[in-house]
Amino acid sequence: EVQLVESGGGLVQPGGSLRLSCAASGFTFSNYAMSWVRQAPGKGLEWVSYINSGGDTTYYADSVKGRFTISRDGAKNTVYLQMNSLQAEDTAVYYCNAFSSWSGGCIVYWGQGTQVTVSS
Repeated sequence: EVQLVESGGGLVQPGGSLRLSCAASGFTFSNYAMSWVRQAPGKGLEWVSYINSGGDTTYYADSVKGRFTISRDGAKNTVYLQMNSLQAEDTAVYYCNAFSSWSGGCIVYWGQGTQVTVSS
């Protein structure tokens, strides 16, 4: 059974930090690129960050660049999102997803999400 389980969310004050984790199981983690996507209250999905399957290429949305860092640990089948200098605008449910493509198609797996609330 494929599972992506996010953890590490919570309530944090503006300027604070959190580290989100996404533990993967049921598929070959090393073959999949990973992303973090968030959804703020009443808004649509917003892509946040991407890391390729090899872990040597990363991308960030302009809104988080310089504050968030994505990484992955192949030994633990886990992807992380280190979030620093958090702002109220970062309040959202954060989802991780796993993506793989080939000449015939692609597949995406999603986690259930973890709530991040930035408030004083």
